[in-house]
Amino acid sequence: MEYLQLREFAENILNMSINELSRNVKNTLRINEKLKEYENKIFNLNEEINYLLNNKINYDGFISILNDEDLPNNLIWLKSLATDKQIREEKAIKFPIEKVVITEGITEEILLPVFAEHLGFDFNKKGIQVISAGGKNQVVKLVYTLAEQLKIPMFVLLDNDAQANYDQILPKLRNFDKIHLLSHGEFEDILPKELILKTLNDYFKNLNHIEEKEFEDERMVKNLEEIFKRKGFHEFKKAEFAQLVKAHISTEDDLTEEIKSIINELRMLTSSASQ
Repeated sequence: MEYLQLREFAENILNMSINELSRNVKNTLRINEKLKEYENKIFNLNEEINYLLNNKINYDGFISILNDEDLPNNLIWLKSLATDKQIREEKAIKFPIEKVVITEGITEEILLPVFAEHLGFDFNKKGIQVISAGGKNQVVKLVYTLAEQLKIPMFVLLDNDAQANYDQILPKLRNFDKIHLLSHGEFEDILPKELILKTLNDYFKNLNHIEEKEFEDERMVKNLEEIFKRKGFHEFKKAEFAQLVKAHISTEDDLTEEIKSIINELRMLTSSASQ
């Protein structure tokens, strides 16, 4: 479909619907311009995409029918564009996005924002989006794609066994990007054992008591898989366990020095990029 036709279809369908619901609220195109400006600030967009962004969709009418209660963060931000009010820090809504963190797995995606918050660095307030690529090879593919598409900085976090992937990524990084290779193992291996024990023993409660001596393998995930199997519980799943750990992070003492270092590197990246 031609871009002209596609844009006209979108404008006609959406505006007809919005007019029925919002009683013909005047369309100032103020939000349209700000969305186009934002998208071009984040992405390297071609002429065709900018043509689509240069639309006359009645966002004024759309936000007039939004109920302020229980709105998702992106729509809260959309409403703020009509007033120029900067609300990201105030409401911790993450938008507009300013930095991207790319990780191998879901554990990092779940826990990094919580660890950062305990160091006084709120990802949502600072506009930081964490993306789990689903493996070290997928990280390489994603970095290569985003390095061409994004204008904002990327922070890449790799497990220690991904040296070859690190070497593949390094030449593709721009001067404002950053990459961190874990000092050992994978992300679960740099979590404090005390935090993991606290999480396990609260989860198992009176049924079983786990002691540090049961961590026989150097690899924490292997230990956890064996403990779950030996205690007769369901299969160990990283995402579920990360959510359990998340609920037990209470102080800065629940962070290892490497976790603190990762957060501080990201903090420095954010500060330097915003100057």
